[in-house]
Amino acid sequence: MRFPIKNFVVAVSALIVASLSGVTECQAQSMPVSRLDANSRPLIIAHRGASGYRPEHTLAAYELAINLGVDFIEPDLVSTKDGVLVARHENEIGGTTDVASHPEFAGRRTTKTIDGLALTGWFTEDFTLAELQTLRAVERIPAIRQRNSLYNGLYQVPTLQQVIDLAQRKSLETGRVIGIYPETKHPSYFRSIGLPLEEPLLTTLRRNGLDRRDAPVFIQSFESGNLRQLRSRTRIRLVQLFGGPADRPADFVATGVTFTYGDMATPAGLARIASYADGIGPPKTSILPRDAAGNSLTPTTLVADAHAVGLIVHPYTFRNENTFVPNELRVGDPANAAFPTLYGRALDEYRLFFNLGVDGLFSDNGDTAVEARRLLLNP
Repeated sequence: MRFPIKNFVVAVSALIVASLSGVTECQAQSMPVSRLDANSRPLIIAHRGASGYRPEHTLAAYELAINLGVDFIEPDLVSTKDGVLVARHENEIGGTTDVASHPEFAGRRTTKTIDGLALTGWFTEDFTLAELQTLRAVERIPAIRQRNSLYNGLYQVPTLQQVIDLAQRKSLETGRVIGIYPETKHPSYFRSIGLPLEEPLLTTLRRNGLDRRDAPVFIQSFESGNLRQLRSRTRIRLVQLFGGPADRPADFVATGVTFTYGDMATPAGLARIASYADGIGPPKTSILPRDAAGNSLTPTTLVADAHAVGLIVHPYTFRNENTFVPNELRVGDPANAAFPTLYGRALDEYRLFFNLGVDGLFSDNGDTAVEARRLLLNP
């Protein structure tokens, strides 16, 4: 059975009251009613915020995404040295902050092995929250999104609590429920160094009244073991992320399990996932593959197979630039140096996936995704 979005409507007023600490009874009476009903499908999830327009994982990116009409904002979570969860795509922050320009932190640059890969840079677990918040975010892919570089140096690294506070405030301002969709990044690694992610995540969600089945929350992970652990501790909806079909979850690699993401995407693998998770988050090419030239091929049966065992499907990542859309949807002259950064026919790509039955998707350009959904629902 596909996930009933109308669950969001159940006791929404109580949900929001519980999740907004310090709200008075008078204020509670004016709380927004959720519009995440059947007519709003599929869900639009702001991938790291409005990453197409602002440096990712900043409060500015999240707030802009909400203003553009998305349903959920997605903070990737890593830990600081003092155990605070913050929003960064990776624990290595050399490419997403200005840490390299801080001479006081030059000695923190080091090489570590994360999920089997050697990485050199600066890592969140070597900084206290106070130290980390002296840094400022920068654009991760400036060659593609040069305009986003205008905002380099303006925004701090936010905590999970700050992201929740923003979602709550914007729920009140906009009159609609804004959900959060946190991802635990490298959970086995963080547990191995004494900074587990799951405990502070659940503690924070409980403190905000969000540890409940009908809360506007999904928790996602590329690993399997921590999702199984979370399943035994919370009723919050869980989503198993997929990497490339030949790759394996980091916890499988560490424990010698040979099951790949490709194996997980089979009907038998999906049935196993359904025993501990509520959905899957596959790369969009797992649904609509591409050939070596980047042209779309015949769709797979992944969406139908997942739905057959009761799993929702939220693929990633949808972006407007030619670099990221299928070859047949790219626009302009490939000889033009700016060709990779030009917008392709992104609306057509959304339409393809909506017609394939996805339940939601991750987008860097929330306004484009919301407009594509509007056109789907109001042709």
